[in-house]
Amino acid sequence: MSRPTHQQATLFTLSAILFCLILANIFCGSINIPFQAIIDILLGKEVSGHTAWTYIILHSRIPQLITSAFVGMSLAICGLLLQTTFRNPLAGPSILGIDSGASLGVAICMLLFGGNISLGGASFGGTMVCIIAAMFGSIAIMLLLTALNALLRNTIMLLITGVIISYITSSIISLLQFWANHDGLQSYVMWGMGNFSCVSTEQLPIFISILGFGLLMAFLLIKPLDALLLGDKYAENLGVNTTRTRHLLLLCTGILTAVCTAFCGPISFIGLATPHLARFISKSGSHRALLPMSLLLGASISLLCNLLCNMPQYNVLPINVLTPLIGAPVVIYHTLSPVLRNKRWCFNNKRK
Repeated sequence: MSRPTHQQATLFTLSAILFCLILANIFCGSINIPFQAIIDILLGKEVSGHTAWTYIILHSRIPQLITSAFVGMSLAICGLLLQTTFRNPLAGPSILGIDSGASLGVAICMLLFGGNISLGGASFGGTMVCIIAAMFGSIAIMLLLTALNALLRNTIMLLITGVIISYITSSIISLLQFWANHDGLQSYVMWGMGNFSCVSTEQLPIFISILGFGLLMAFLLIKPLDALLLGDKYAENLGVNTTRTRHLLLLCTGILTAVCTAFCGPISFIGLATPHLARFISKSGSHRALLPMSLLLGASISLLCNLLCNMPQYNVLPINVLTPLIGAPVVIYHTLSPVLRNKRWCFNNKRK
């Protein structure tokens, strides 16, 4: 019987960690619920006198853990795709300005219209309007980037354009914040801190379907992604249409980032740091190993943050309080490790 490879053993370990985090997110939370009561609720039994517990488990904790897992997976895959496309270790879901577009849509809805939009005498308000506004903002930026990609045909120029778009949207948002009233400003700031509890049980099937489609598209692009690592000319010699591949990559990352940001706010560092962690653990550059590892790591990091944010002593913290504390050290280590290895080698040479 053959021994499992390093990648297989790592995938098994990450799957086990993910399973433990899923259980922890169900059994632990801001409200203490007895272990046996949770088991009974999961088995479909009624817990007499505690209908609130049933609601918390079935309509709060389970939708929240599914949302956080899918957001973590989606943002991690987005980061990996963008870092491969631009050959830039600092590329992430926020680098192209797609989440800035979503933030602008929400800012216009909350800060300019006070969360209520009137059309033809009818008034619309609430969370769903903000989600639709974020989706429109993200899609607008995504379409603009797709058009620019066809026009420029240069990844570096597209990357610079994405950064410029982010700065423009940020300045417009700052202007809207300056004019906004206190309630609108507070609502927008809270949305910007990130939250996995915004997807209701009714919205969950749509949320999972769209993100599932985006993740499936990413897995279908494994071969072209591996070819792009060798350079555009080599990829074209292998029969890869690099222009069409980049269009598909933009579409895939655009859909995933737009949906995650629209529902949960701009979640920072998961998309940027997870691919670096996947490369470090897998010791491989192939997307056949990196994609599943990024998927499992993204879900695990997201669930860990959700678990820590919902501990009773913290009184439900925003997600973006913790994601930089986990993601930033990974990015710093990945950035500094080549320099440190170089210096160590030079020091050893001098001693010789």
